[in-house]
Amino acid sequence: MIRRTLGRTGLEISVLGYGAWGIGGSLWIGADDDESLRALRRAVDLGVDFIDTAAGYGAGHSERLVGRVVREAADTVHVATKIPPKNMQWPARAGVHASEAFPADWVIEQTEASLERLGLETVDVQQFHVWSDEWVEQGDWLDAIAELKRAGKIRAFGVSINDHQPANALKLVESGHVDTVQVIYNVFDQSPEDELFPAVTAADVGVIARVPFDEGSLTGRIRPDTEFPEGDFRNRYFAGDRRRQVWERAQAVAADTQVPVDELAEIALRFCVTHPAVSTTIPGMRAVRNVERNVAAVGRGPLSDDQLAALRPHRWVRSFYG
Repeated sequence: MIRRTLGRTGLEISVLGYGAWGIGGSLWIGADDDESLRALRRAVDLGVDFIDTAAGYGAGHSERLVGRVVREAADTVHVATKIPPKNMQWPARAGVHASEAFPADWVIEQTEASLERLGLETVDVQQFHVWSDEWVEQGDWLDAIAELKRAGKIRAFGVSINDHQPANALKLVESGHVDTVQVIYNVFDQSPEDELFPAVTAADVGVIARVPFDEGSLTGRIRPDTEFPEGDFRNRYFAGDRRRQVWERAQAVAADTQVPVDELAEIALRFCVTHPAVSTTIPGMRAVRNVERNVAAVGRGPLSDDQLAALRPHRWVRSFYG
């Protein structure tokens, strides 16, 4: 397993992390707790030692599963979690004051609740689940982060940047207040390379790259006739003719990289870890077979310059989250 330093935190973590949204039991429908636990344990066995979860994933259910596996692991497994905004607005909206989303008492209360669900004394990275750069000098949230660090309840502080808004954390990165940022980065959304990655490199801020498969588009398995369970958020994400759009684009990526479309996931994952600014990427892995495939993929190392050049034209500016 390739390992990288998570920015100024000094933590050495696996370049493949485990994204634990899908095992929470809500929005992503179909997770089975027993299989989720097997997948988590298999990931740890294969050297994955960074797990990203959140209080909002199944109302804490994901945190409970993650904590169970982390506590029983023979070796250290680093955990990142997230605090939901108190106003429950996803994404963060312009003009909303920081005190409405992350007042200090809420930040401390939610961190302590996460620690209880995880069964841990310390969380390695505590993140705000949304972020607006208007908040850099607003409110008292920074006091709460300092207090939590002093108390040993968190080691590092990060934010999860709003979907497809990588520039909406530049002020925070430059302020020196943040240790990590989590951002959408994949073959379709290459925009973090424009401004965010140079900024975090200069500031020694760690990067957690999320959505490496664009919610499944870049696995080559979303086709025009693909169906999702009732209540699954992908019914909205891939609404209308979006399944056709992503299938056509996945085929084009596969053709330009000269791989079968059903093997596209490996190229997509290796694209994320090829960029030196990326500390780790966190695909969802609800099944053991996916853990094993993804570990094997990152084990093949970075993409070649020719492969990267073939992927550059596939940048696709759009948002399916709205």
